[in-house]
Amino acid sequence: EVQLQASGGGLVQAGGSLRLSCAASGFRFAEHAIGWFRQAPGKEREGVACVRDRADQTYYPDSMKGRFTVVRDNVKKTVYLQMNSLKPEDTAVYYCAAGISAVVVRSRPNYWGRGTQVTVSS
Repeated sequence: EVQLQASGGGLVQAGGSLRLSCAASGFRFAEHAIGWFRQAPGKEREGVACVRDRADQTYYPDSMKGRFTVVRDNVKKTVYLQMNSLKPEDTAVYYCAAGISAVVVRSRPNYWGRGTQVTVSS
């Protein structure tokens, strides 16, 4: 059974930091790109970060560059999203997803995980 479990969310003040984790199992983790997405109430889901299978390349939307960092540990089958300088507009449910390539995970991931709530207070 494929599982992607995001954790580490919570309540943080603006300017603070959080580190999210995505623990994976049930598929060939080291052969999949992993993406982080978020969805705020009333808004469309958006991509936050993506890391290729060998962690040799990462992708971020311009609005996240410099604030968010994605890293992966293929031994632990876990991907981390370090979020710094958080803003109230970063409030959302954050999800991780897996795809056979970075292109796939950024467009139509093969697998989705359950999300974790991040709330940033002003």
